Amino acid sequence: MKGDDENMENKESLKKYMIKEIELIQNIIKRMAYNSFMIKGWAITLVVVSLLLKGTEKYQIWIAFIPLLIFWFLDAYFLWQERMYRRLYEWVIKNRLKTEEYLFDMNAYRFKDKVQSRVRIMFSITLGWFYGSIAILIIIYALVLSTTKGGC
Repeated sequence: MKGDDENMENKESLKKYMIKEIELIQNIIKRMAYNSFMIKGWAITLVVVSLLLKGTEKYQIWIAFIPLLIFWFLDAYFLWQERMYRRLYEWVIKNRLKTEEYLFDMNAYRFKDKVQSRVRIMFSITLGWFYGSIAILIIIYALVLSTTKGGC
């Protein structure tokens, strides 16, 4: 009888821990998604600014690729981390009521082998289309500039 009461108390405390852990993980995932959103905005802003700056026209277009590539990689990095935290979330849902192992351990890097590489994430459908379309627009802009300068 006493063992059943202790077991029930342990289950209740594990439920409380699980709810708190889930909240923490959800907040981390929200922060990663917000970072990704902000990075996309900064990428567009800096690409446009680099195209509008007056400088050596020969290199101006290529300079626009620098912020594009840097922010593309950063966005992939945050998406990679978000996916690891989603794995952590799934692990907590599945295992918290069974064990106290990794209790409040927010280190999601133990799931890095179960998530796609950052390079694969860079070329995922969402990031590939977003940043790829910006790259294509930069190339089209370069072609338009070269034909209007060369045609005059």
